[in-house]
Amino acid sequence: MVAALSWRVRAAARVWVLAARPATLPAAVVPVLVGTAAAVRDRDELARPGAFVAALVCAILIQIGTNLANDVFDFKKGADTADRLGPTRVTQSGLAAPHTVLRATWITFGLAAVLGLLLVAVGGWPILLVGALAIASGLAYTGGPYPLGYHGLGDLFVFVFFGLVAVVGSAYLQTLEVSALAVGTAVPVGMLVTAILVVNNLRDADTDRAAGKMTLAARFGRRAARWQYGVLVLGAYLAALVLPMVAPETRVHWLPLLTLPLGFSLVRVVASNSDGPRLNRALKQTGMLHMLFGLLFALSLVL
Repeated sequence: MVAALSWRVRAAARVWVLAARPATLPAAVVPVLVGTAAAVRDRDELARPGAFVAALVCAILIQIGTNLANDVFDFKKGADTADRLGPTRVTQSGLAAPHTVLRATWITFGLAAVLGLLLVAVGGWPILLVGALAIASGLAYTGGPYPLGYHGLGDLFVFVFFGLVAVVGSAYLQTLEVSALAVGTAVPVGMLVTAILVVNNLRDADTDRAAGKMTLAARFGRRAARWQYGVLVLGAYLAALVLPMVAPETRVHWLPLLTLPLGFSLVRVVASNSDGPRLNRALKQTGMLHMLFGLLFALSLVL
């Protein structure tokens, strides 16, 4: 009996780990690291380590909550079907009931909101506004009366909240000001995290269009999505190189350039492939590129 219970617990844990999509979590971690590193560069110290840890956990919870919301709302809207080329979704596959996934969504966002109150105590009303908008947008990405992802606004949402807001907000928690350096570092981070979404939408363009999910790839076609991906990936390197023009007190941050061969390789792969398995690999590798670029970027800021 104990063995059977243990097996059930492990099976349930595997389902929720699958639903949380751990491969996407670096997209939440990297902006906090880069934003905090920018603050350390501005002030020569990590002023509030507790706020850094709380922001990191809060960002991860918002990412997981958004993933859960996407899982259940895409299923309800018919975007996730058996014809989908991407990884398994727990609602569509029947591993978890829609109401159960929705309940988990609210619990995860609720935990993020409670933890966010600690950040509000540090950063005041700007952090309250940012946190409320981030949670609302995570739900509105595929849910609500006007789902952002279904109207071609998903790319903008990701760039703003997983790039600009996350990086600048993390820096603000340490310095209580918005610096040119924080804004400048947010741009390449936002471009690369948006590139992850572009590969995902490129892969799903046909099934999304059939379900009425008009992402930019579904609306303007695969060729435009490939160009968008190339501009985002290569533009991230350019943005890092011109950072001293935005923040003259900084040096050229060359460490992220170590990932340039991977960036070029992925641009070529995405430009020349349409089949699901190869785009799935490109999706994972783009996530890896975002993580490596971000870690090296943060390191270059604090060295």
